[in-house]
Amino acid sequence: MNDDPVVSNKDLYRVIMENDRVRVLAYADMPGDRTTPHRHPDSVMVTLSGFRRRLSADGRDIDVELAAGEVRWLDAQEHSGENIGDTECRTIFVELKEPKPAGTDGTARLGPTLS
Repeated sequence: MNDDPVVSNKDLYRVIMENDRVRVLAYADMPGDRTTPHRHPDSVMVTLSGFRRRLSADGRDIDVELAAGEVRWLDAQEHSGENIGDTECRTIFVELKEPKPAGTDGTARLGPTLS
């Protein structure tokens, strides 16, 4: 399995900018589309459209509903996803390439959060 979403889900993710500190991805799918399992490093997610998605990892599912223009933190994680809404899902991910700061507990939350 290739866990880079740009490789494993190349019809849905594309790199729009990259340097030595960040990689910026554009994501777009349609209702019913699914991703295969893939990994994200710590990232900032910006929603370009409102959407409903189901994220799955390690036997857990979480349903996420966000409006257009929201900004969320995404802990490093591996998951798969499904567009469970009736609209296109469009987001931007700003993936950080820097290692996690020393002293963090390493517990990753599934899905986006406010901090």
